[in-house]
Parts: sequence; C-alpha cells; structure tokens
Amino acid sequence: MLGKSVEVLTADPADISTLQDARPANGTERLLAEVLAGVVRVEQVPPDSHFFNDLGADSLVMAQFCARVRKRADLPTVSMKDIYRHPTIRSLATALADAAPTPVPSSAEVPAGVPAEVPTGGSAEVPAPAGTPRYVLCGTLQLLIFLGYSYLTALVAVEGYEWISAGSGLLDLYLRSVLFAGASFLGLCTLPVLAKWTLIGRWKTREIPVWSLDYLRFWAVKTLIRTSPLRLFVGSPLYVLYLRALGARIGKGVTFLSRTIPVCTDLLTIGEGTVIRKDVLISCYRAHAGLIQTGTVTLGAHVLVSEHTVLDIETSMGQGAQLGHASSLHAGQAVPDGASWHGSPAQPTEVDYRTVGPADCGTLKRAVHCVLQLLNILVVCLPLAMGGGSVMLAEIPQLNTLLHPEPVAFTSAAFYLDALTVSVVLFLGSALAGLLVVGTVPRVLNRVIKPGKVYPLYGFHYGIQRAIALLTNRKFFTTLFGDSSGIVHYLRYLGYDLSRVEQTGSNFGTMVKHESPYLSSVGSETMVADGLSIMNADFSSTSFRVSRTSIGPRNFLGNAIAYPSQGRTGDNCLLATKVMVPIDGPVREGVGLLGSPCFEIPRTVMRDNKFNHLETGDELRRRLAAKNKHNAVTAGLYLLVRWIHFFVITLITMGAVDVYPSIGASAFALAGVLTLAFTVVHFALFERAVTGFKPQKPLYCSIYEPSFWRHERFWKMAWSEYVQVFNGTPFKNMVWRLLGARIGKRVFDDGCSLPERTLVTIGDDSTLNAGTVIQCHSQEDGAFKSDRSALGSGCTLGVGAFVHYGVTIGDGALLAPDSFLMKGEEIPSHAQWGGNPAREMPDSKTRLETSQVHEATYAAPARGN
Repeated sequence: MLGKSVEVLTADPADISTLQDARPANGTERLLAEVLAGVVRVEQVPPDSHFFNDLGADSLVMAQFCARVRKRADLPTVSMKDIYRHPTIRSLATALADAAPTPVPSSAEVPAGVPAEVPTGGSAEVPAPAGTPRYVLCGTLQLLIFLGYSYLTALVAVEGYEWISAGSGLLDLYLRSVLFAGASFLGLCTLPVLAKWTLIGRWKTREIPVWSLDYLRFWAVKTLIRTSPLRLFVGSPLYVLYLRALGARIGKGVTFLSRTIPVCTDLLTIGEGTVIRKDVLISCYRAHAGLIQTGTVTLGAHVLVSEHTVLDIETSMGQGAQLGHASSLHAGQAVPDGASWHGSPAQPTEVDYRTVGPADCGTLKRAVHCVLQLLNILVVCLPLAMGGGSVMLAEIPQLNTLLHPEPVAFTSAAFYLDALTVSVVLFLGSALAGLLVVGTVPRVLNRVIKPGKVYPLYGFHYGIQRAIALLTNRKFFTTLFGDSSGIVHYLRYLGYDLSRVEQTGSNFGTMVKHESPYLSSVGSETMVADGLSIMNADFSSTSFRVSRTSIGPRNFLGNAIAYPSQGRTGDNCLLATKVMVPIDGPVREGVGLLGSPCFEIPRTVMRDNKFNHLETGDELRRRLAAKNKHNAVTAGLYLLVRWIHFFVITLITMGAVDVYPSIGASAFALAGVLTLAFTVVHFALFERAVTGFKPQKPLYCSIYEPSFWRHERFWKMAWSEYVQVFNGTPFKNMVWRLLGARIGKRVFDDGCSLPERTLVTIGDDSTLNAGTVIQCHSQEDGAFKSDRSALGSGCTLGVGAFVHYGVTIGDGALLAPDSFLMKGEEIPSHAQWGGNPAREMPDSKTRLETSQVHEATYAAPARGN
C-alpha cells in the first residue's frame, strides 16, 4: 500500500555471498571495503555492490560506516552526501581520489557559497565556563525581575479594572475601556523601546558572557521586545515602525512577515522594497560556547528572503538579491547584487524565487491600513476584553454572584462547584464555538479571494487573506486531531482537497499550517510528519497572490518542510526532513529527496518490508480499527488534561478575586505566579504518567503496533509551549530535568525543543540556540524508529539546527546554523559540522578556536565570578 522508508538495517550474509566476488583494485578501495564489511558484519564486500540495493544497508548503517572511516588516519573523510552520490565502494573510492585537498581560503579568497571567517569583536579564546555561583545569581535576578514585572502588571490591571467599573452606564463604561486600553497598549509598546535605549543604548558588535550581569540586561531587553503586543502586527507597516523605534535602519516599503522579532536592531539594515517571508530567523545575535555574539545583518533594496530561512550574524545580501526557501546564510557569507542563492549554507543558483508582480500600494494605502488596525485594536478588541467583564457583571447580577461567592468560599463546596461550572462552560463552549468558526467564517471570506489574481498589499483583500490564515491555523485543533484518523476529516472540514484518501491513522502529524486551506491539495496514500508549511501565498513588497499547492500521491513528507506552490515533485516521492523542495527542473517521481539544495536518494529500501503484511487487507482493517480506538481515548485524555488545567486556573483566579479586598493587587500577582508554577507541574505530571514515570526506550516498529500508539499518546501529553517561557534562564534546565531529560550543569538554552526528553543527554556548559530541535524519532511511511541522542560538554547547536536520533556529538563540537544532522551520525570532539545534511566544515573563527582550549577548560573545575 505504502512506499517504504529510506532506512534499512538488514544484510543477510548468505545473500551477500552470492554477489560478484570482485577484489578491490587499490588500497583505498580495500580499506573502505574492510570498514564496511565490519559494519554490516560480513567477511567481504564486493567493490561494485550497491550499498542500499545489494548490501541492504540503510542511512543509519552508512552513518556508522562514515563515522568509522573518519576515525581512520589512512582514509579520507566521507560524508553521507558522498554515500548517496557514490553508492558503491569503487565509485566512492574514485570520487575521493579525484577530490584534491583544498586549503582553507583566507577571508579575501572565500569562494561563493563558503562562509568566511567571522569577526567576533573580541578575543579568539574561549572563556572559562561560567561558574555555578554566577549561574545561580543570574537565575535569582531573573526570577526577581519576573516577580516585579508580574506585580506591576497586576497593579496596573487592577487599578484599570476598578476605574472602568466605577463608570455609570454603558457609554461611560465603554469610553473608560477605550481610554484604559489605549493607555495600556501604548505603555506595553513603549516599555521595550525605553528599556532597550536605557539598558543597552545602541547595540554594537560584541560578545556577552552568558549568566553575567551584561547578559541579564540583554535577556531583559530581549524578553520585553519579543513579548510586546506589536508582535501581533506582523506583516503590517506598524511592525516596521516598531523595529525602527528600536534602532533598525529600514527603508520604505519593507514587508516583514516573520514572527521572530530581531533583538539587536541597531545591527539590522534593510533596504527599501525588501520582503522577508514568514518563519525567517533573523535576530542579529547568536549564542556560541557560552557567549552571546552580536553582529550585523545587512539586506539591500528589493531583496527577497524566502520562508524557513536562517540569517546568521555578519551576513549580507546585495540589492535585488534573493535567498530561496529552506536556506541559510552562514556567518561571513554575502550574496552579490542581483544574485539568487539557495541551500544551507547558501550557494549560487539560477532559480528565480520572485513569482508575483507588483501592484499599486502607495504610502496612503499603508497609512490607512495602519489606522484601521489600530482602531480595531483600541476601539473594539481591547475595550471588549478589558471592559466587557465590567459590563457583564453590571448587567447580569447572577454572574456577579457566581464570580463573587460568600466569604467562606475556600471552605465551601459551592466555591468549587462554581469553578467547575464556569470552567466546563467556558472550556467546552470555546472549543465547540472555535470549531464552528474555523469551518464557516473563513469559507465565507474566501469567496472574495480569487486564485492567481494579484492583489495589492494592505488593502481589503490582504486583510481577508490574513484573517483566513489566522482563523484556520489553530494549534489546539491540529494537536487534538493530529496523529489520528480524525485529522483527515478536520483538514477536509477546513477546506483541504485530500482526493480519495486512503486512511492510515497517521496521515498527518499534529503540526501542519498553510496560507489558505482551500488551495491545499494532498494526494491519496500520502503521509505527512510534523512541521509541514504549505506555501500557497506569494508576496512582493507591494502585492500578494494565492495559488494552489499540490502534493502528489504516495508521498512521504518528513519533518519541518516548507512546500511551495511551484514544487516540482510528483508521485511516490520521499521528502526527507528539512529538505528544500525544488521549484525548477523536471518533476521528480519515484525518488527520495534529501538536503538543501536537494539531491536524489533511494525512495524504497528493504528493512521495513517485514511490516508489509500489516498494511494491506483484513490485517490493516483490524489494526486500523484498534488504532482508532486507542487514538480516540488519547484525544479524550488530551481534552481532559487541558480542562483540568483550565479548571485549576479558574480556581486560582476566583481565589485571587476572593482575597483581593485583603491584600490588593498582590493577589493577582501571586495568582499569575501560581498559574505558571501549576502549569509546569501539571503537564510534567501527566506527561510522565503516560510513560509510567519511566524513561522511554528506543523503538523500531510498525505504526500499527501498540508501542507506537503509546508514543503518539505521549506526544499529545507532551505540550511544550510553556517550556519556551523559560528560554535563556536556568529554570529551563530545571523544567527539562523534571520532564526526564539528562541535562548537565549550566547549559544555556535559548529556545531548543526536545520532543522525546528522556532519550536526550546534554553535557555541561553546552549552548543551544533558538529554533534548535533534538528529535529522537523518525516516522517514515508505515515504520517508526526512535533512539537516544547524546551531546557532550561544551557543545554548540547553531540557530535552527535539527538533530536526528541515534546521534553522538563530542565535547566542544559545533553544529552550524540551520544544519540537519542525520540519524546515527557521530561528530568528533572539537569538530565543526554544518550544512543540510551536515558534514565536516573547514575551521574558522566561527569556532572561536574551541579545540585549542577545550581540554584545559573542561578538565579543571569551572570558575565562579
């Protein structure tokens, strides 16, 4: 029924003995054959035998082969890309012999596509890791800042609510709500700007040791910038004005669609007419080896930065340059004027990523759009949110009685019954109302948007398109229905064209998003893992256009894939994790695609043939029915856990209301802190409960086996949104440990995700950047695999890096930004790897010469302040 995975681990010696008995022709062939024979456990490997088709190897086996080769001083380095391009010992040896060693170029001789050395603005030596006293002091001060901000927020909110409630009549209540909403909004928008200019001044290229007092200022400003309500105006000229107020140099007509707000804004320069698509990581800083390094990012006029891209510090793009989707610029790279680059790290290409022409979008249209947005927020949304409660309490006495019980509330059963009633009505009511809205309102709005037609930005149609995208991308529902048969019905309900779906019970994961569900098509028997982004809207600096995006039948899509409307893939393709989907050349069919830029790999393999009997006929129907029952119980547990969380928060809120007359605004500040603490404990408890409070074990099974269904249940319970609240603080390490991860001392985590926490080990003083993922599983077609991954001490994972399962990273190693480290890879200590797929890279100052000082640094006890 389904195509098979890229992975295989079977190699029968009896089968291999029947292959041709050819002797290696040279020393390199002989040595490579000996190493591979040891990996696949046979006496001899014929040099012309295909690794995958003849020997039955898979990517995991070949990763082990590459690791063993790298340990041999008498053999050249081999990467997984070499393996796929030269899938026999003879062709591999020939290719390695033909590849003459290339000296590391100077910064003045760096060829196109190769990162240059990075000016760090400081010493080239790695400082000693921050001592535990400094680590604890920083965490303590961060906690005090959080508590102070919570109290200030509660005080302002309570005073505002009291002032609004003192109004007489609906009109007075509304006017007071508008005034308070406007003042609050202005204050929240102004606070990050004032904090930035007061605490930092102008950002400069420099290095900041983590856990230091300078880092504390950096963290405070970063947190305020990224929690500003103006982040809700992504894609609006108001968002650009916010960045300018923070010090960014941005020209006219810039369209900024990424929700990741740049932090070191004085180091950001963007020329007029530039477009930055969504899911772009561009912060003007990075964390490396215990340091925050800030650096410039310069984009010329009329530049296009496509989706799912990463721009490291000290990068630039010239006027009219383009960077394709699923690509990255590593430190030191510069795209020339008018050039088009793609890949990770980026390299020149002839592909044109500009797909939509200009439209009439002048200054007046942008100004009117901003005014309407502000009016909507200040005159409608915020007054209703802030003053609506006062109006309801004034007009509905029964509700006032319900929310203000007698003074004996905490000892009265009525108090808990009231909280139970309120939580059930609000939770289930909002869920059902939300489900009704996402299936109806966007359909009505969609009638005014015509596919293929070019519309101006910031007009009526642009507002409609943004509303459709906002309403139909609801994580609550994709998490509820994902990884089950229900997701097919939900996506069809949204508007997806799923053809004649062959139900697998795992057609889509829990994370799938789009610009328009009504222009999203997925063929029969196609399965999609988590993180699919369907790019069915294209933008210029003045216009946009929606187009149908079609994914062919019998495909498998791995994690974190951005699929453009011009994608050139057809039937029976495997798109590997983080692959860059091609938009040029012939339509690829019957192949696998890996990497950025992508290259072909085998679509089918042998290892998972043992599961074929589970995927057809009566056996499939029986197991699918059992899976559906298990998934239905899982969905029920998901709703129950979320409702319990909401119920307790309702209790905390009602308790705060009850004690407010006694202790004032402190009641609500305490309620906020208790809510966060309870959220951590609550979700950690249920997450660990579904695994029996035991670490998960490596798996290799069919998706129609109960062990996989239990893993799906774990994913439902392992809600991680709250974990990211603790980014950049010592408390995140505490939360990861509570969830079962093995985290060393003083690890700096600026936004890493660990889907399987108990399968991850991270050494002392490691550095994890924003957007990094350590994923210890892979589902490919009907097979599921998981295994442990381990990072040594002092490792650094670059921004947006993705680490697969079964991986070992040595002490002091570096994985460059936006890299994809494939399953089973081993990075030696102090090595620098990068790319998609990752491989060893030339030394540069990006490493800060870690290997020269690492042994001495980590052999001795860490110093304190």
